[in-house]
Amino acid sequence: MLVCKKKIFLLFIYCCIGFISSAQVNDTLKERKNQLSGDTAKPALKPVEAYSPRKAIIRSAIIPGWGQIYNKKYWKLPLVYGALGTSAYLFFRNLKQYKEAKEAYILATDNNPNNDDQIQQPYFTVKDQPERIRTFRNQVRQNVDYSVLFFIIFWGLNVADAAVDAHLKTFDVSDDLSLHIKPGFSPMARTSGISLVLAIGK
Repeated sequence: MLVCKKKIFLLFIYCCIGFISSAQVNDTLKERKNQLSGDTAKPALKPVEAYSPRKAIIRSAIIPGWGQIYNKKYWKLPLVYGALGTSAYLFFRNLKQYKEAKEAYILATDNNPNNDDQIQQPYFTVKDQPERIRTFRNQVRQNVDYSVLFFIIFWGLNVADAAVDAHLKTFDVSDDLSLHIKPGFSPMARTSGISLVLAIGK
């Protein structure tokens, strides 16, 4: 059951990464096309506003979501705080359960029946089976570690997303950017073949 939950959670992470990456590429393409579209009679296009990946990284590392605000991707804030908030909630909930299970196990194994009334539910019903309490305590302790790990991962993804987004802000998607399939001869390999040529600019 625990392995199944881990797989589901990892699948959720991969889906979030794919969704965020796809969304930020689409947003960047739309922004660049909007900036490059307009009156062709104008002598020059308005330069793209400069975004510093370094600033985005530092801001997201200090305060989650600050880098997304810097990149003007406000719609990502609920995703950032939703992921971090969920993992933080699971951490405190699992930590509370761990402390309760630990205390119940100590009381159930102290060979003093007078202390049994201090055991909280649901542990009181299985106080005569302390091994079940110990097993649950160990599982919850592992969940505490996983929640911390996922919190760190989500924080790192928040930083990485801000950095990538800042890089993509100045990504060139103009009409002068094209990819061609071109036959030719390779002097290094001394063979003829087909190559992909990426032409940037006129």
